[in-house]
Amino acid sequence: MLPFTFPLLAQAGAVASTPAPAQTPLLNGRALILVAVVLVALSCLVAIGQYIKRQPEANVDQAIIRNFNKRVTSWLVIFVLLVVSVLLNNVVIPVVLFGLVSFWALREFITMTPTRSGDHRTLFWVILGFTPLQYVLVGLNLYELFTVVIPVYASLFIPARIAFTSDHKRFLERAAKIQFGLLICVYALSHTPALLYLNLYTRTAGVEGMVPWEGSTAGLLFFFIMIVQFSDMLHFVWDRMFGKHVIAPTVNATKTWEGLIGTACCTALTGMLVQRVLPVTPFTWYGAGFMALLISVMASSGSMTMSAIKRDRGVTDYGTLVQGHAGVLDRIDSICFAAPIFFHATRFFLGSN
Repeated sequence: MLPFTFPLLAQAGAVASTPAPAQTPLLNGRALILVAVVLVALSCLVAIGQYIKRQPEANVDQAIIRNFNKRVTSWLVIFVLLVVSVLLNNVVIPVVLFGLVSFWALREFITMTPTRSGDHRTLFWVILGFTPLQYVLVGLNLYELFTVVIPVYASLFIPARIAFTSDHKRFLERAAKIQFGLLICVYALSHTPALLYLNLYTRTAGVEGMVPWEGSTAGLLFFFIMIVQFSDMLHFVWDRMFGKHVIAPTVNATKTWEGLIGTACCTALTGMLVQRVLPVTPFTWYGAGFMALLISVMASSGSMTMSAIKRDRGVTDYGTLVQGHAGVLDRIDSICFAAPIFFHATRFFLGSN
């Protein structure tokens, strides 16, 4: 399909008749610079956090410092793994990486929300059937299938398979838990590597209408990850430095309206600045700011939603993949909620297929 022209993201007007070429998933010069900047920034934050941690006389709550260090370290590890997977020059490798992350996150979610013995065969098909199938479809770039397999077919299969076990106790609750875990941990997260397969249009100076974008989809992916990282850490800082009005005290005692609004505004400005100085996306600079704002709001929504689930289950973290750190799902909840919105908004307004 041709992109829906929208002046906020790209120049309105006729779309060029030339079909959009398949964008390369490899890192180009601009994307490499962005990656280097993010890696240096995260490394500096890790060093600063460790330095403050070793200063007992520092007038800073050590619990806050430890939490901040965990967040930065986790994001650094995630970013490095993603960079390495892209640098291997094989677009399938990032898909496999996110598939493994989805598998682990779903395992954490199911562990935290215990099911009955009658659900084990359903979980078998969910974990070893629909999870790898989703990423195979993403890797084959079958958009029409990977966008409907889980929300449609898996959502019908799960309650039907549970019903065949002849165990009706808490039927709706059990089915809903498995469906939600699969939707968030697998379906939503799979839209992140799917960004590598987009064919997009953009605006070009001196050319009327939309023209095929010749940039790197890896740069688009890293822009998304960077904005999520920045929003996550900035929200942490805003809440503790300027937060006064807690959004939902019984869900998350640290998330504030000041943090939500302040983070969204600062993240939008950052998106504009990045696109203006180092354009790695097909958006206009103000379109990049709008998308960054959207990412920030969805990332905060994801954090709040998963906090509500943890409070309901009476736990503080989803898992302990690394001793002393929260679970994988604690670190990717913001990505899970932001990825499908960013993917579909980008494809709807600037996509070619």
